[in-house]
Amino acid sequence: MKGLRGVIGRVRGWRRGWHERSKLQRIDLYTRGTLAGLPWVFLVSWGLLPLLPVLGQGLAPAGLAVAFFAVNTALCVLSNRHLGAAFAHHRGTETFPVRRLRLPAALLALLTGLMVALAATADLKNAGLALLVLDLPLAFAIPYVLLVPIRTYLVHSAVYAVVLVALLAAVGVPAGLLFGAVLSMLVAILLVLSSVRPSAWSMSVMWQAEEARDMQARLAVAEERLRFGRDMHDVLGRNLSVIALKSELAVELAQRGNPAAAVDQMVEVQRIARASQQEVRDVVRGYREADLPTELMGARGVLQAAGISVTVEGADGPAGIGAPAAVQAALGWVVRETATNVLRHGDPRHCSIRLARTRDAVVLEVENDGADGTDPLDGGGDGGGSGLAGLRERLGALGGTLTAGPAGDDLFRVTATVPLTAARPEPGGRPSLSPPSDAPSALPEER
Repeated sequence: MKGLRGVIGRVRGWRRGWHERSKLQRIDLYTRGTLAGLPWVFLVSWGLLPLLPVLGQGLAPAGLAVAFFAVNTALCVLSNRHLGAAFAHHRGTETFPVRRLRLPAALLALLTGLMVALAATADLKNAGLALLVLDLPLAFAIPYVLLVPIRTYLVHSAVYAVVLVALLAAVGVPAGLLFGAVLSMLVAILLVLSSVRPSAWSMSVMWQAEEARDMQARLAVAEERLRFGRDMHDVLGRNLSVIALKSELAVELAQRGNPAAAVDQMVEVQRIARASQQEVRDVVRGYREADLPTELMGARGVLQAAGISVTVEGADGPAGIGAPAAVQAALGWVVRETATNVLRHGDPRHCSIRLARTRDAVVLEVENDGADGTDPLDGGGDGGGSGLAGLRERLGALGGTLTAGPAGDDLFRVTATVPLTAARPEPGGRPSLSPPSDAPSALPEER
């Protein structure tokens, strides 16, 4: 019973590990696993079936057959061990040491000698010899084709084929079987070349595209930081210079016995400082707030770039562009947060964003499939994630609500409702949207 539980636990662990991988990591693992399994499939078919009749032909042929199968098995093990490093070498991320090829090359030479001995001593059928020749170079060639240029691989394969045919001819193999061996060797060489190299090339292209997307995201973040830094410099640079000059002037006026003029300069310094404070607050607020049309456009672009189909409904109607500015800003935050987390959780294939306007509220629904059973806005479902709490606090400041949870059939839905009365005017007539406590704090308000 305990052993069965252990097996079930390992299976669940494998499933969890599979679901935690990205799509590209799954494709990479599938490709490597397929190529790693090829030598074993050929070992138990082309490399084993022709040997079974030999086991009843005497002690010497049977011993050669067993030795051939054992060496072939060892070569398959080494092929699997070297496959990952060969992939890395092909991508240019690592260098494959040449010394690691010495043992596989020696085993291939031994395997070739055993097959020639079998052809000389055993009664191999026509198809049997052809199948053994087909299987002979596969385990060695699968990683080797990734380590050398195609031309080098073809030249080395041709030399090996000539040597093999010459050895078979030397032990008396008939011309008809030699012709079949040549055709089998040609098929094996082209089979490895046409299956392994395109797979490795495809994975290299996909990984390069993934790295380019990561680099583009990092550059976008760096560009936004530079833009914010330039805005802050433009706002503060001139005003701080004026404040420094007027402060020095006030000190000189006070030292010269003109306190009234010094007070006037300090009043001006105070005015400029307050104006700068308000300008910085406006920059921070504009940097921090979200715009609903912009966020919808950005969410669509990011999700589609990740291979997720996106539908947006109601963005051009009264629930979208017709909603008050404060309501749009609040819903823009919901779109930004949910779109980001759709990419991080589960295996989504489709995401739908719907905006609807009732008589007294605007309702936003974001729904995606491929949910992994956890709340993507709640830090893994523990109820304490800052994403869900931050959005609820932001909407709560406007009298809105947020619900998130499974919607059945592998779906996850986030619903945000914001009343139309959320836009409350500031003294200057501008709608206000109070940030939640987890947002970056601006300068203190003026009194």
